[in-house]
Amino acid sequence: QVQLVESGGALVQTGGSLRLSCAASGRTFSALAMAWFRQAPGKEREFVARIGWSAGNTYYLDSVKGRFTISRDNAKNTVYLQMNSLKPEDTAVYYCAADRGSVYKERPGSYDYWGQGTQVTVSS
Repeated sequence: QVQLVESGGALVQTGGSLRLSCAASGRTFSALAMAWFRQAPGKEREFVARIGWSAGNTYYLDSVKGRFTISRDNAKNTVYLQMNSLKPEDTAVYYCAADRGSVYKERPGSYDYWGQGTQVTVSS
């Protein structure tokens, strides 16, 4: 089992920045691929970014490329999502997810473990 705890969500103005953190415990963190998803009210959960176990491979939703950066610190069992130039359409609950597999995937059902989410609200 893996426990994931997100933090860092907040209310921020358009153009602002936030850094989300996700602390993992319970299984060898370095063996997991990690991802961030988000879910806005009335919408389906969508993939935002993914990072491989070695941090060598990263993937992003097109609309966040160049604004968001996913990273990980295996010594701290933590994955981050640096979000810059935030827009109102980025408003959502952001979830951290872990994948025991190594193949790139975007479907939420393909991930094995989930955190409880952290709210990000971007005001216009």
